[in-house]
Amino acid sequence: MTELRTLKVALLGCGNVGAQVARILLEDADALAARAGARLQLSGIAVRNVNAHRDVELPQELFTTDAETLVKDADLVIELMGGIEPARTLILAALRNGACVVTGNKALLAQDGPTLYEEADKAGVQLSYEAAVAGAIPILRPIRDSLSGDRITRVLGIVNGTTNFILDQMDSTGAQFADALAEAQRLGYAEADPTADVEGHDAAAKAAILASLSFHTRFALENVHCEGISSVTASDIAAAKDAGFVIKLLAIAEKLTDAEGKEGVSVRVHPTLLPREHPLAAVRGAFNAVFIEAENAGELMFYGQGAGGTPTASAVMGDLVSAARRLVLGGPQRTETTTGHVPALPIEAATTSYYIGLDVADQPGVLARIAHLFAEHGVSIEIMRQTIHRDAASNVESAELRIVTHRASEAALAATVEAVKGLDVINSVTSVLRVEGV
Repeated sequence: MTELRTLKVALLGCGNVGAQVARILLEDADALAARAGARLQLSGIAVRNVNAHRDVELPQELFTTDAETLVKDADLVIELMGGIEPARTLILAALRNGACVVTGNKALLAQDGPTLYEEADKAGVQLSYEAAVAGAIPILRPIRDSLSGDRITRVLGIVNGTTNFILDQMDSTGAQFADALAEAQRLGYAEADPTADVEGHDAAAKAAILASLSFHTRFALENVHCEGISSVTASDIAAAKDAGFVIKLLAIAEKLTDAEGKEGVSVRVHPTLLPREHPLAAVRGAFNAVFIEAENAGELMFYGQGAGGTPTASAVMGDLVSAARRLVLGGPQRTETTTGHVPALPIEAATTSYYIGLDVADQPGVLARIAHLFAEHGVSIEIMRQTIHRDAASNVESAELRIVTHRASEAALAATVEAVKGLDVINSVTSVLRVEGV
């Protein structure tokens, strides 16, 4: 029997995910060797504090603070430190030393992915990052490999479990945003500082990665239009529910042709109304899902746990075994699949529908004036609902209008909202949200 080759694996970072990766490497060594065709030896774990408490019990002799030396002697490097530096420097060093790299660092990939891909290409090694988007869900490899013979036209994703949990709590219990956020923090779904999640920054980084793979073009974080969920109110959720919708924070990447006939890709993250019968509407709690539309495959959806140490470690290990097998078998490593340059289009070029909440004077002719203004801007109204309210203190009646438009350009819809604000019968525009799936 031929003795298996041994590949040294350096692990950078030992948080929730890193600790589970280390555990799997140690506990499942024989099974991993059979799948990879080589023994995967965990040569060390680089951390800031070797004595810090960890949920998984690991051999103390594996820990080191000398990440640079650990990387120099590795065949495979797993980067789970997060952040930009020193992760960027260490990954570049690993690639230049001829090591394959597995990372879950979506912020770094979205900000500086092109540099990393270029270095991987130069060195002829593999840079893998399945864990950077949607945790355990195998989504990046299917886009890169399984759909490489097709043309993806659109990607819609719930790629942040924290915001999905918050919006689901608001929808199912009627909770206010602040209360749903507090519950997410209590359960460990949200950080003490939840800004990256609730303002959409985490989802935007993942949107850039999804767009880059789907459309074979390098998109960076600056190409992504980003809006978070902190302005979504319980009233918005209730009104959406009444109209048969659910609100989700979606990452969207789609190929479009703008008003001048130029083809490009719109990449954006924002709260979005979905019909309750849409597959993504049923994604509950902290789960993630990615919905893909392709010319030949049609509609596909990938669903699963989007966060957590063990699920995300599963994605890391899949990348690690794949990279190890390529090292064993020889031949070129699989790197980036960009083949051209499709420009990133501004959100104004997107075609969508709007949900608009208006507080208006309750008097004759108001609805007609609003409908006429929409028509002037080339925007058609699909649904209009009116509810009458009486202020107890002033005894003055006002009407709440909820309008859903037909699809139109983002530019036309935004101009319509601005024009509506100028009508003297409008007390306030209470909400403006985009609608998909109708």
